[in-house]
Amino acid sequence: MTRRVLIRATGAARPGQLAGLGQAMARSGARLLDINQSVTFGMLSLEALVGLEHDSDLEGALAEAGDSLGLAVQAIQVSAEEYQRWSGQAGEPRLILTLLAPHLPAGILAEVGALTAEYGLTVELIHRLSGREPLDGGVPRSHHNVQGACVECWLRGAEVDLESLREKTLALGAMHGVDIAVQEDSIWRRHRRLVCFDMDSTLIQAEVIDELARRHGVYAEVAAITERAMRGELDFQQSFRERMAKLKGLDEAVLAEIADELPLMDGVERLMRHLKRLGYRTAILSGGFTYFARHLQQKLGFDEIHANELVIENGKVTGEVREPILDASRKAELLREIAAREGFTMEQTIAVGDGANDLKMLAAAGLGIAYRAKPLVRSQARQSISTLGLDAVLYLMGYREGDLKDDSRAAQ
Repeated sequence: MTRRVLIRATGAARPGQLAGLGQAMARSGARLLDINQSVTFGMLSLEALVGLEHDSDLEGALAEAGDSLGLAVQAIQVSAEEYQRWSGQAGEPRLILTLLAPHLPAGILAEVGALTAEYGLTVELIHRLSGREPLDGGVPRSHHNVQGACVECWLRGAEVDLESLREKTLALGAMHGVDIAVQEDSIWRRHRRLVCFDMDSTLIQAEVIDELARRHGVYAEVAAITERAMRGELDFQQSFRERMAKLKGLDEAVLAEIADELPLMDGVERLMRHLKRLGYRTAILSGGFTYFARHLQQKLGFDEIHANELVIENGKVTGEVREPILDASRKAELLREIAAREGFTMEQTIAVGDGANDLKMLAAAGLGIAYRAKPLVRSQARQSISTLGLDAVLYLMGYREGDLKDDSRAAQ
């Protein structure tokens, strides 16, 4: 009958420890069933589950090896019932919970631990994705883009009500100034291939139509139309046409001036460098204007752009836009069309946006992220980021800061 033993070794890490413990297990005729090892702050923690078919002095061999290797070693008998329970737990669904903020308060761990326990979830693993905090206590930075802090937790347990869990994590994060994302773990998480972005207030820190209205002296009138749309008195297409009509007669030269002055969103340049380096296809799907989307395409290297085309005649904006108008439904359709054309499944797509006009696109994507969005949009999106730059999207894709270390070479 198989005897199962859990071996637990801890101590200051040094080379040769795995070899020494492995030799002790081999001499005892042990069969390796499972193993996990990590080194944190120079301290090694190793757990190995082994099976023994014959009598042997495994415990004595391990104690001797531990003394020579500077490790405290325990050998714990595992019953058949315990082994069966562990095997069953390994087949339960896994969730990935990600914490993001400029600095993570320690108290958030207690809150997250209590919340996950409420849903019957066990925290299997916690590890840091972001870089280490500088010695001066500042926020980790790279190439002048704030990266902040990011910790990822692996949760295991029976199936839970994800919408309920996300609702509670959203409220918890708001209390502490922390973004908390919850995703189902799957093969697709590290195999996304298409990333689509809204433009205004997502890639750039501006709403272009408002900037055009200011330069044309009609900002108050355009803002009033926007407010009517927010109250539900106008749909997107009606409000868009009315706002465009107010821009009639605007000089084309103003468009170039505004394009040159558009402030990029924090982290967007770094994000695009890595997405291109890692082979992702990227697109802008915007209810804004192609004139400005092309400007960003040239500057940041997007593979394709889809937006509304301003009609310009004799160097002046006519106040019209070419049909069809790119609205919320069309954004979602374009996401599906691009994915199908490129041979990607919808699970391999990512969409990022900030407004109600993006919700259908975010819902259609395998990973939909509301970025610095209003509370209503955050509450309806599956994931959201509000505390860090746009490059924090890389953390929700599962990348560690160590994966991105050749950032400086990529930028040259």
